Amino acid sequence: MVLDWSIPRSSAGVLVMVGLARDAGLTDEQTLAGTGLDVDAVATPDSEVQLRQELVVIGNIVDALGDHTGLGVRAGARYQLTTYGVFGFALISSPTLRSAVDVGLRYFDLTYAFSTIEPRDLGDRFELVFTAPDVPEPLRRFVVERDLAAVRTIGRDLLGDPARPFVAHFAFDEPDDVEPYIDLFGALPEFGCDETLLFLPRDAMDDPLPRADAQSAAFAQAQCRELLSRRAARSGLAARVQDLLTADPADPPTADGAAAALSMSTRTLRHRLAAEGASYRGLLQEMRSRLAEEMLVSGRLTVTETAQRLGYVEVSSFSQAFRRWHGCGPAEFVRRRTGR
Repeated sequence: MVLDWSIPRSSAGVLVMVGLARDAGLTDEQTLAGTGLDVDAVATPDSEVQLRQELVVIGNIVDALGDHTGLGVRAGARYQLTTYGVFGFALISSPTLRSAVDVGLRYFDLTYAFSTIEPRDLGDRFELVFTAPDVPEPLRRFVVERDLAAVRTIGRDLLGDPARPFVAHFAFDEPDDVEPYIDLFGALPEFGCDETLLFLPRDAMDDPLPRADAQSAAFAQAQCRELLSRRAARSGLAARVQDLLTADPADPPTADGAAAALSMSTRTLRHRLAAEGASYRGLLQEMRSRLAEEMLVSGRLTVTETAQRLGYVEVSSFSQAFRRWHGCGPAEFVRRRTGR
């Protein structure tokens, strides 16, 4: 699942990072330097931050403490289900771990992750593969290890069984201090692997969750949809560009064309969108992702028809893009959402 960097998130994740930094001896001023944030504002209920602000916080911590002693794993172990608010409630009330994963990927932008997470349902096990291609290289290990550790912590909370065999492989070298890895996983993970991933036996995915509740799950997912819709709502120039793109999704204007329609230069368009935390390319992908979901779930259009209405010449190109947006192909997405 690919992250939408333009959607703000709860400041609770920054508070977790502030706590980690405090325990390591950093001041709040050091942790929040360059973000425009202060602790009182971040601690206000329902406050939100931009993703790039949180990434600056992570950069400050890694710069000050280094990232060779399992710092990311220590950070990820602090993300309990309660940290996620209604998103955590939606997970914990799901009937099975598989359905909880589906909910997690569907509302991925309500998490605190910076990683791209790809699910793989294999013959004998289920995998989540973690990469962070959009994160600066010096922060990549911290981010990937933090996000994987957070998922492991959530999984343990969901199952209520710390002994359930989640296994981790890391594409990084073994660190000097392996204690946080052993504490979290119960054994030393493998390092120097081809990919960073978390997996468990496939049959465990369909075990009932101890706190499953169908009515609570439906309510919580409705709240997640509303929250995500509110955070993703566009205003200002981004909304005007989005209107231009949606007017003709099969043949949307280029950045140059959109700039001309708005009576400004392409450079000014890009600069002003960046100031709003958006980009032309991101808005285009957001439009296509949203319309693709609506067209497919409605059942009125086939995958081929949906691809054509969104301007894709090849269905295979559309399917590849859809997998980047939603973590699975169009047919699998429709099956998960509708049971068809």
